[in-house]
Amino acid sequence: MEKFLEKKFWQWVALFVLALIWGSSFILMKKGLASFSDSQVASIRIFASFLFFFPFFFKNLNLINRKNLKSLLIVGFLGSAIPAFLFTKAQTVIDSSLAGMLNSLTPMFTLIIGWLFYKSTIDIRKIIGILLGLSGAVGLIYKGSGVFSSIDFHSIFVVLATICYGITANEIKTNLKEMDGAKITMLGFLFTGPFAGVYLLFSKFPDAGIDKNIYTNLGFVLILALFGTVLALILFNNLIKHTPLLFSVSVTYLIPIIAIMWGVFDGELITLSHTLWIGIILLGVFLINKAGVRKES
Repeated sequence: MEKFLEKKFWQWVALFVLALIWGSSFILMKKGLASFSDSQVASIRIFASFLFFFPFFFKNLNLINRKNLKSLLIVGFLGSAIPAFLFTKAQTVIDSSLAGMLNSLTPMFTLIIGWLFYKSTIDIRKIIGILLGLSGAVGLIYKGSGVFSSIDFHSIFVVLATICYGITANEIKTNLKEMDGAKITMLGFLFTGPFAGVYLLFSKFPDAGIDKNIYTNLGFVLILALFGTVLALILFNNLIKHTPLLFSVSVTYLIPIIAIMWGVFDGELITLSHTLWIGIILLGVFLINKAGVRKES
């Protein structure tokens, strides 16, 4: 994978594959929530990912040291565990397509956090893009018939998740340069997987005799873990290391399209207002990307 991602063609291929995988994650979460609680769906996702990596932990423990421990903890908790809980909590109320739309805020928060804490540069076009994107997000968070009459606070959980992603992307790019994406992903789950397992151990699962679809929906969550977490994060973390940071996180520009397609297929209502606000967000992130990124070593 390392050699492939050195070539521009495969970088674009990886970007579209990630968009397809993560754009489909929202509908898989929705299916899982039909049988399990939001915390259970997130915990199954994290613990299943941990079990997948388990055979590889022991021979890679020597890679952890005092210098990278903080960064790996950030990757584990802010890059996967906390967003997994935030997204499933949000989707107990909001549609999967709306969650996908709001996820496109990730590039903006990546840029803001990089500027504030990681010494990246910013110019006027990026600032305009940030303001446009944030205004679009506010429009999606507010709901009502053309009037900002109430706030859907569950949308804010998705916004918080995108902030977590922004921190993680900057941390990987800046402080984990010497470690490949697969090892970064794996060692992150070393810290989060046990917590998810303990929660599941004491969690009350639905009665299979009552919920006839429990095993089908469990299958959806396991697919989510394998593809939407394990494979996607390995690919994404490798992409971060081989491309400019804003190129990597621009996958979230494409995710809403996939999420909306799945949402419509599953009977969700997409309004003209939704389309307007997502258009404003995409215009904002386009301006950020057009403004360029600082040269990264």
